[in-house]
Amino acid sequence: MKRNMSLTSVLSPAARSHARSGLFSVAALLIGTLLTGVGLNTNQVLAQTADSAKTDPLDWTFWRGPSYNGTSHETGLIDDWDPRGGEGSNVSWKRDDLGGRSTPIVMNGKIYLLTRAEPETPREGERVVCLDAVTGKTIWENRFNVFLSDVPDTRVGWSSVCGDPQTGYVYALGVCGYFQCLEGATGKVVWSVSMHERFGLLSTYGGRTNFPVICDDLVIVSAIVIGWGEMAKPAHRFVGFDKRTGEIVWFNGTRPLPYDTTYSSPTVTTLKGQKALVFGSGDGDVWAIQPRTGQPIWNYSFSRRGLNVAPLVVGDRVFSGHSEENIAGTAMGAIVAIDATGKGNVTKTHELWKIPEMMMGKSSPIYHEGRLYCFDDRAKLHILDAKTGEPVAKRVALGTVMRPSPLFADGKIYICTANGRWYILQPDENKGVNKLKYGRLPRGEECHASPIVSHGRIYLNTTGGLYCLEDKSKTSGVSAVNPPASEQAVAEDSEAAHVQVVPADALLRPGQSQQYTVRLFNQQGQLLKELKSGVEFTLQGSGTIDAAGKYEAAGDTVHSATLVSARVGDLVGKARIRIVPDLPWKFTFDELTDPPVTWVGARYRHVVREKDGSNVMVKITTIPKGTRSRCWFGHSELSNYTIEADIQGAVTNDKLPDIGLIGQGYTMDLQGENQRLQIRSWVPQLRMAKTIDFAWEPNKWYHMKFRTAVEDGKAVLRGKVWVRGEKEPSEWTIEATDAVPNLSGSPGLFGNAKDAEIYLDNIQVSEN
Repeated sequence: MKRNMSLTSVLSPAARSHARSGLFSVAALLIGTLLTGVGLNTNQVLAQTADSAKTDPLDWTFWRGPSYNGTSHETGLIDDWDPRGGEGSNVSWKRDDLGGRSTPIVMNGKIYLLTRAEPETPREGERVVCLDAVTGKTIWENRFNVFLSDVPDTRVGWSSVCGDPQTGYVYALGVCGYFQCLEGATGKVVWSVSMHERFGLLSTYGGRTNFPVICDDLVIVSAIVIGWGEMAKPAHRFVGFDKRTGEIVWFNGTRPLPYDTTYSSPTVTTLKGQKALVFGSGDGDVWAIQPRTGQPIWNYSFSRRGLNVAPLVVGDRVFSGHSEENIAGTAMGAIVAIDATGKGNVTKTHELWKIPEMMMGKSSPIYHEGRLYCFDDRAKLHILDAKTGEPVAKRVALGTVMRPSPLFADGKIYICTANGRWYILQPDENKGVNKLKYGRLPRGEECHASPIVSHGRIYLNTTGGLYCLEDKSKTSGVSAVNPPASEQAVAEDSEAAHVQVVPADALLRPGQSQQYTVRLFNQQGQLLKELKSGVEFTLQGSGTIDAAGKYEAAGDTVHSATLVSARVGDLVGKARIRIVPDLPWKFTFDELTDPPVTWVGARYRHVVREKDGSNVMVKITTIPKGTRSRCWFGHSELSNYTIEADIQGAVTNDKLPDIGLIGQGYTMDLQGENQRLQIRSWVPQLRMAKTIDFAWEPNKWYHMKFRTAVEDGKAVLRGKVWVRGEKEPSEWTIEATDAVPNLSGSPGLFGNAKDAEIYLDNIQVSEN
C-alpha cells in the first residue's frame, strides 16, 4: 500500500554481524531462560517456531526478550557505567539523535528501533531505524507518516518492533495503526496494512500501541478496534496475520465496550501443555487465548480500567498488576497471582493471592529464585515471595516515577526510572537487594524504555539517546538454564474442536475471487490438518462459492457484506467479506435503517433517522467514548478523488459539533466552537495544516466538498463549504499542500458530537 513518498531509505550497506568471543560456544544452552524457584513449576516457554534451531538464543527479538520475561542468562556484563562516556565509562557508543521511548530489539547483529522522524518540523513522522549492533552506525531507516491520529508528537515511537529469526523480517506497528513487515537486512516493505482504515483500530491520545508478537507462522497485533458489521462496537481485538504474506488468519477479541485502551503487550507461553497468549486487556481483565486460533482459554477480572502491564508467566502461574480502581471496592492498584490452568472466567476460582493498594500499573515484574521483584509507579521496589505474595524484605525507594521494566542478567537487576535515576542491583537473600551502583542520567534526560541485553552488551534507550554499554575487559559467557516447558503432543488430542477459515476477513471488489483454506484444530488450539475436501461451504450474502472454497464476488456495483460458513461435521467456521466497488459511490439513506454495513466504525456511533422529510445519518451524542471518531468507506489504496456530503450540526447549550470529511489520510474539519475550517493530517501536530476562519450556523444544511490529489510529488488538498441549494462557489474555500504526502487512503468521515448531534446525507465519492 502506498502511504508516503519514500517509505524506505537505505542509508548504508548492511553491516556484518559481530560475535563476541565465547558466546556462541554456549548459545545452545539458551533455549529456556527462567530460573528455578522453590515450590513452583518454573519452566518457562520460549516462543518456538518450526525452525527454532536457526534462532540465535543471544538475540533479543522482543522487548522483554525471547522468553518474554526480561531475563537473560548472559554473564560478563557491566557492573558500572557513566552516562557522560569517555575512558572507563563502559559506554561503547551513544546515538544522541535516536533518543525516545521505544525499547530496541537485536537480531542478526543489528539493532532495530522505532522512533520519531524529523521531529518538530513540517515533515515529522515515524521511522524504523536499523543499526549495526557493535558500532551503532545506521544501516537503513524506513520512514512513514503519522496520519489521522490523536497521538501527540512526544508519544510517537513508543511501541517496539519485534523480529522473526526464521524469516529475518521485522514488524512495526506505528502510532496511527500503520503496520509493516520489513526485510531486516534492507528495510524494504514486504507487506503493509493501514489498521485503522482496514479494521477500525483506534489511535488515541495516550499513544497506547501494542507490540507485535510472533507465534509459529503468525504475527499477532492488537488494539481497541471498532470494526464493521457485528463488530462495530469497540473491543480489544487481535488480528493474526500470516507473517510472510499478511493474510488475515484469524480475528477475535475480548468483551465489547472496554474501559480503556492498553499498553499491555502479550506473552507467548505454554500453560499446562497448551500454547497460550497471555495479556492485559482494555476491558480490565487478564486473558489467555490460543495464539493459533484466537479462541479464549480463560480470563480474570482485575480492574475497572484497561491494564497496561505485560503479565509475567512463571510456569503455570501468571503475575499481573495495575494502578486503577479494583473490580471490588474503591482501592486503587493491585498485584495478583493467578493459577493459569483454568478455563472460562477464573476470577473466583484461580486467584492464588492478591495484594490491593499496590500501584503496579506500568512496570512488568521479574522473577528470580522464588521471588518477585516489582517496581511500583512511584519507583519503589517491592520484593515478594512468589508463592505467597508476602514481602520478604523492606521496600526500596529508587526514585519518584517508574515506567520501564527491569532487566535481570548476570545475577543483577538493571533498571532506570522515568526521571533518570539508574541502578544496578544485586538480589540479597536477607536484605532483598544490594545497590551495587547507581547514578543519574544527564539533566533533563528521561527513561521510558526498558534495558535489554544481547551478546554481552546492554542497550538502554532514553529521551537523550540510545546507549550501548559494554565492559570490554570481561569475558562474556552464559550460565546454565532449565529446558523450556513443552507443548502437549498433537497425537494426544486428535479430535477436531475448531474450524478456521482463512482469510478470516476479506475486502474485495465486485467480480473478484478469493480462495479459502479450511483448517482443523483440536481443543488445545493445535493444528490437526488443512482440508482439501469434505467441507460444506455456504454463503449468507451475495456471490458464489464452489466445493473447493473458491469464492466469486457478484458483479453488481453495490456495497455489500457476505458471511462464508465452512461446515466440517458438526463444526462450523466462519469468515467475513466486504464487497466495495470502484468509484464513483453515492450514499443516500432513504432505503436504509442502519449505516452501510461495509463502513468501518460507522454503526454503533451513527443511526439512520428521519429529518426534514427524508432519512439521514446521525452521529449521536450518547455513545460513551465514541462521540469523537472516524469511519472509513473502503479500500485504503484509493487516491486522487473527491468526497462531498450534505451536513448539518445541531446546537446544545450554544455549542456546535465538529464535522469533517476524510480523504487520502487527510481531514477537512468544519469546527463548531472555533468557527473555523481546517485541513490537517495529524491532529496534535499540525505539521502541514491550513486553518481559516469560517462562520457557520446550527440547524442549517451545508454542502462540503473535499478534493485530494498528488501533484508534482506533493499532496494538494482543496475544500469548499457552501449553503445547500445555493450555487457552488467557483473558487476553493481552503487549500493546503503536504510535501511529505499520503499517497493513498480510504474516504471517510470525521465527527465530534460531544456537544451536539451531526446530520449527514447525500455522501458522494468520485474520481477527480
